[in-house]
Amino acid sequence: MKSIAELEKIRQETLDRVAYRKDSGNETRVVVGMATCGIAAGARPVMLAFMDEIHKRNLKSITVSQTGCIGMCRLEPMVDVIVPGKEKVTYVNLTADMVPRIVTEHIVNGNPVLDYTIGAAGEK
Repeated sequence: MKSIAELEKIRQETLDRVAYRKDSGNETRVVVGMATCGIAAGARPVMLAFMDEIHKRNLKSITVSQTGCIGMCRLEPMVDVIVPGKEKVTYVNLTADMVPRIVTEHIVNGNPVLDYTIGAAGEK
């Protein structure tokens, strides 16, 4: 770090990332299961991928948060996408590579990615 300006830039980037994790109640919510089972299955890179993709697209009114055990360890990493006025969609067995498609198709365009949902996992 060579200057106060660089430090301020890092500070602002950090504050921007934290802002994606605050919930004001009337926005799309992405809730990542981050209990021990979720973390062991790869939930942390999935959560970071959601935060990065939302930031990269400069999407507003979306929060990314974490929760404890969702109860189905064999399906971790699990993520709930909750859009106001719509039914909650639960995605399972996620990887960070799957996140851009969820953001594009579901969060931006309103079409859940059924291939990644808990219902599709039950059919296998």
